[in-house]
Amino acid sequence: MNDETAMSNFSSLSSSPSRSAVAPAWLADATTFQRRLARFNAQRIAPAQPHDDWAAEVQREAQMRLEEGAFLENLRAGVVARAAAAPTEADAFVAWFEQLEQNGPGQHDPLFEWLARSATREQMLWFLRQEVAGEAGFDDLLAYTQVKLPTLPKLEMARNFWDEMGRGSRKGMHGPMLSDLATEVQLNADIDATVWEALALANAMLGLALNRRYAYHAIGALGIVEQTAPGRVQQVGSGLKRLGFSARQRIYFDLHSAMDIRHSASWNAQVIHPLVAANSALAPSIAEGALIRLSCGARCFERYRAELWRRPHIAPHERE
Repeated sequence: MNDETAMSNFSSLSSSPSRSAVAPAWLADATTFQRRLARFNAQRIAPAQPHDDWAAEVQREAQMRLEEGAFLENLRAGVVARAAAAPTEADAFVAWFEQLEQNGPGQHDPLFEWLARSATREQMLWFLRQEVAGEAGFDDLLAYTQVKLPTLPKLEMARNFWDEMGRGSRKGMHGPMLSDLATEVQLNADIDATVWEALALANAMLGLALNRRYAYHAIGALGIVEQTAPGRVQQVGSGLKRLGFSARQRIYFDLHSAMDIRHSASWNAQVIHPLVAANSALAPSIAEGALIRLSCGARCFERYRAELWRRPHIAPHERE
């Protein structure tokens, strides 16, 4: 799949000057842009110290944020019509949101049954490499998103964050479970070995969480992850077990196949419902965020299938 074909999956940008002025940098070459944005994001969120080049850094950041904004607005354009059709009464909206597990983009993709039943070890490692390199860090996304939210949603997100942090135990932290797996099986995941669709998913999630104009989009995106992940990670875990991966290596997937069901119910009841009940105008933004996340995931699954089923003997070290 070349970049021109792949980018046709995205909606065309609005012709407004604020968007079109920065659009060409990523529409022309999806791989180059998503890699550049991924590197920018890695630097953007890394702890640092004062330095003399700070003014030039701010200027570079401003340009990248304009390009990021065009990217995010393009994602919005692709889902805005469906999101606008969502109900705005709180009970009805939560019911609509919950139905996305069945009818949302990319749901129940055949990739995951195939991973569970048929994938070779090499194919599974290629899939894991994409997932690890494209992982945005749910704990950090939670932390960015919860800033200045009302008390009830903030408290639920704090409980979720505490679970992500292993309730104070390094051994129970979710993020290191995935990175430890990558180290053990020598995935050597890096940006240049990752398909652009996986990078776009991570870049979208960070963009929604870091830019406060998309705070409610981030809530929808994070909530739909909790709601839709259990079935997928359960199948990945089954595939890992079939291929002889140890229980310790599978723990990230086995844990989320159960825990995310509880997290999803609490998120819908304690985050989404009270926000929409207090302000029905938030419903479309939450809906857009959920659909953006699902649509980005669907593009990943399509690309993964194209790569894995076209080249059945992908070597673990093969670079994209």
